[in-house]
Order: sequence, then structure tokens, then C-alpha cells
Amino acid sequence: MPETLTPVISRCSIHTSLHCNQGNDGDRLTVCQQNEGIRKITLNNPKKRNALSLAMLTNLEQDLEDVTSDLRVIIIAAEGSVFSAGHDLKEMTSDKGIKYHKEIFKKCTDVMTLIKSSVIVYIKGLLIVYIKGLLIVYIKGLLIVYIKGLLIVYIKGFATAAGCQLVASCDIAIAAESSRFATPGVSVGIFCTTPGVALARAVPRKVALEMLFSGHPISAQDALLHGLVSRIVPDDKLEEECYHYVIEAVDVIIENLRFIDCQEGIKAFIEKRKPKWTHSNKKAH
Repeated sequence: MPETLTPVISRCSIHTSLHCNQGNDGDRLTVCQQNEGIRKITLNNPKKRNALSLAMLTNLEQDLEDVTSDLRVIIIAAEGSVFSAGHDLKEMTSDKGIKYHKEIFKKCTDVMTLIKSSVIVYIKGLLIVYIKGLLIVYIKGLLIVYIKGLLIVYIKGFATAAGCQLVASCDIAIAAESSRFATPGVSVGIFCTTPGVALARAVPRKVALEMLFSGHPISAQDALLHGLVSRIVPDDKLEEECYHYVIEAVDVIIENLRFIDCQEGIKAFIEKRKPKWTHSNKKAH
């Protein structure tokens, strides 16, 4: 992975420059760069803990949806010590109006819905992400890799509210030992309704209700015990374990394409017919 990325002139970078990307201090909310097929999108509002404001969500969605012919990987990063603290509560005040509130939640729902094809999660932060093609997300310790159906996220630290929802929505989650998980909306009078749906599907009902009604965080160990995560690894081994898995998974995916039955399945789909399986380990090439 290239260590440095240069800004690219594309619809994505134009969005970053022109569409809802300015904070109160004039800094860009998202910075989009691309080099050799690798795009890096950086959430750039650390003073507000990269809160998922309507403007931030809009920029993130635009930057992710813009697909160029050479795009192979998307990296999502964040400035500061917090990837994202979730919704900007200043946008939830009554003076903003119900119409504005509906717009925020619709945008967030749209973005969260786009991650439903995710398969694997490594946990190390708070993430809301749309995946298209091959995706790698690195957020100062948070990495997401999407390889035609395979999503890997690793998180070290807090995964709260929508971040916890993401973890619960994915099929496999691997967490650092120091990770913690919470749905703390109740502490500010906002019940984590949407995160609660995904959470209740991942952990036993009583565990989900305790988290939702108390807002108290649970440790990585408890998350593993109750099924919110698949396994936990030492903090200093998290990135290493993730890359090891990615390399292994990519090799398997590429190797599978060589089998006759795999090629038969692809041809059958293209030709709109039922596949004729050989049920053998023979390779086409």
C-alpha cells in the first residue's frame, strides 16, 4: 500500500472541494486523494471528534460512491484521536426542526444500509462505510477490507451507538483486547433504536436490553462471551492478524477462480442457464 497519496481531479475530489465539506473554521470535512487505484478519504473534523453531521455523511457517501475506472481500493482515515463520535447532537436540537432531523436519519440509514453486504469485521474504532469493489479502510488503527463480498474491520477502542451497530451487523468481528462496546444514547435521552435492532440480533435478548437501557459499555471479553465479536487478539497483534487474514483470504479467492466448477458457475450465469457441476477438484488453468 503506498504510504503517500496525491490528490486526484475526479468527481470525488470535486465533491470534497465543493459539496458540504467546510467546517466552521473553513477546514474541509473530508479530504479525498487517489493514487495508483488507491483512494484515501479522510474525515477531517477532529475538533468535533469527526461527528457524523449531515454534511459529513453527505460528503462521505459522495466520496465513496464516485467510482473511477482505475479504482481498486478505498481507504477511509480520520484526523485526531477519535474516528467518529456518532451523530452531532447540536443538530438534534428542536430549533433545527423535524424535517432536518428526518433528513439526518435518512442519510445515516442510507449509509448504514450500504454496509449490509459486509462479511467480516475487525474492530478498532467507529465506522460507517459504503463498500464498492475492493475496499480497505484504515483509521489510525482501523482497517476495513472489502474483496467482492469480504469485509474486514478491526477496532481498538470504543465502538459506540452506530459503531456498535456496524459490529453487530457483520458476520464476523475480531476485536483488540482493549475494545469496548456501548449503546449510550439513553444517557443523553436518546434511545439507540436502530443500533438496538442489529445488537439484539447478535447477542442474547437480555444482554441487548441491558446495554440499551443502561448505556454501560461491555469489554471485548464480554462481547466475545455474548457473541457480539467472533474473537479477540492482543492490541499489538491486531493489524498483523488482519493483514495475515487478508493475504490468506485473497489467495483463496484467487485460487478458487481456477477451479473448473467455479468457471462453469460464472459461464452459466453469463449464459443464463443452469450450471453443470463436475464436483471435482480439477482446475481450468
